[in-house]
Amino acid sequence: MKKFLTLKIYDQEGKESGGVKLDPEIFDVKISEPLVHQIVVAQQANRRVNLAHTKTRGEVRGGGRKPWRQKGTGRARHGSIRSPLWRGGGVTFGPSKIRNFSKKVNKKAKRQATRMILTDKAQNKEITVLDQLKIDNYKTKDLLKVLTKLRKAENKCLLILPKPDQKIYRSAQNLKNIETILADSLNVISLLKFDHLIIVQDSLKKITQTFSK
Repeated sequence: MKKFLTLKIYDQEGKESGGVKLDPEIFDVKISEPLVHQIVVAQQANRRVNLAHTKTRGEVRGGGRKPWRQKGTGRARHGSIRSPLWRGGGVTFGPSKIRNFSKKVNKKAKRQATRMILTDKAQNKEITVLDQLKIDNYKTKDLLKVLTKLRKAENKCLLILPKPDQKIYRSAQNLKNIETILADSLNVISLLKFDHLIIVQDSLKKITQTFSK
């Protein structure tokens, strides 16, 4: 039987306001490094933008007629000035924008890898639960004040919200160590990118609903 991991809950003043039990289906699973690595590679491949492209002889402009007759000139035979042998001709084995780098990944595997990273963060005490997060103005200093009281202003933190909040989004834009994400949009790369997670308490329910088995 799995044990519930309990974390302290803090308010915006940095004071302890209670405790919460983490769902063992999400925060207490067996970690498989090969699976996490597979999902990271797949995510990076799927985000890859294919820009590099060289034209083949069929794409290069011109070269419609034969440069010179086949025989009798003493020169090597050629059929087009757009041959890869010619300057300004097509490229034989250059990069092509039609190349597909995407990798298909099972949805269950992605969710399981996400649970593994959340488990690792919980076990290493890299999660802070905040009872609520309310900011009255679109000001970075207001959010920074909350992070300072939580003693996380210097940490590279991912702020996990239960629902969209433009005031928090805009306030976090100028903080280079802070990024925001919705609880139902968590992914392996986003979780691995940051040293610490700040989870608004209502986000825990969203995480359970989205990533439970």
